[in-house]
Amino acid sequence: MAKLPVKATAVWGVLKEVRAATEDFRPLLLGGAASVIRDLKAALLAGGDPSAVRDLSNQELTAYDLEGARVLVWAIEGEPSDRDEAAFRLADRKDVDVVCLLVTPDGRLPEEDLPFVEATNVVVSRPGEPPPGEEIARRVAELDEDKNYALAAKLPAVRKAVCEQIVYKFARQNGIIGVAVFIPGADLPVLTLNQIRMVLRLAAAYGQDLDRERALDLVAVLGAGFGLRAVARELLDFVPVAGWAVKGAIAYAGTRALGEAAIRYFEAGGARGIAGAATGHHAP
Repeated sequence: MAKLPVKATAVWGVLKEVRAATEDFRPLLLGGAASVIRDLKAALLAGGDPSAVRDLSNQELTAYDLEGARVLVWAIEGEPSDRDEAAFRLADRKDVDVVCLLVTPDGRLPEEDLPFVEATNVVVSRPGEPPPGEEIARRVAELDEDKNYALAAKLPAVRKAVCEQIVYKFARQNGIIGVAVFIPGADLPVLTLNQIRMVLRLAAAYGQDLDRERALDLVAVLGAGFGLRAVARELLDFVPVAGWAVKGAIAYAGTRALGEAAIRYFEAGGARGIAGAATGHHAP
């Protein structure tokens, strides 16, 4: 097994970081039109922990409700009201991101932006349609990307979107690092620690126990990833001018492949460690 270019203390540090996020769990807040929220809540809670969602649709939103919250999903049926605008203003003041589900007869975005809500965070549907749970989950995953794995552990309905966001984020980061660092080998510790952080977050998203044994499983998987970096170094000898692009592409692709392998393992629910997933094998 190849020796990882990171110290054990750094790995334990990442373990503590991910553990702290899972222990600091905060539920997803739902509010607004009660009839819309009822169906959306059922979709989000499918197979999940009821404590992971807090339904505020039958009460007035207060500053206390938003204290420490990360994301508020707010539903509007028809035209926005003063109550809706007041909720958005309060969330903005408390620095809480808002995802708005807007139910309109034509299923189209309004001509004017909703106050205090990013246009990209507005999801539109028609009356009578099933709630767009997957689209809502994707927006939530993008907004709460540093701690969203704690929510995914309790809500399987948002897990796919969360895990896709985790893999994309770290693959992109490593691709940028691969391009930016020109000294041979200097990027390995950063790339590897990012991969460890990525896989641990994926493990947390699937409710896996995070301990030192899990870190040893990571060593087995990441050791196999050094072959990709060796290829990158060889390619640099042939294309020195475009070598930075090759490094970035290898770092991105390798990190993405590792993340997808880890997801396959956790989806299978195996107990032999994630090393087998890197080669496409699932635990029985």
